[in-house]
Amino acid sequence: MDDWLDRFALALGVAPLDTSEVEAILDLAREVAHGTERKNAPLAAWLAGRSGAGATAALDVARRTLPPPEGTASPPGS
Repeated sequence: MDDWLDRFALALGVAPLDTSEVEAILDLAREVAHGTERKNAPLAAWLAGRSGAGATAALDVARRTLPPPEGTASPPGS
């Protein structure tokens, strides 16, 4: 993990991120940036943190709520 990021977490009074959290947060940011406007990626990560749901759960929610890619059909019931 990035040493600065660990120091930043500790200065904020929170535990440093583990590898699985880093991967889920980066996946969340990538999917949101590519599925909506890029500026939504850090905002979605902030909301995920505020929710307390955890990075993996937030990624699952993002995948369910992102619009389908252009040229694909919407899932049934959406």
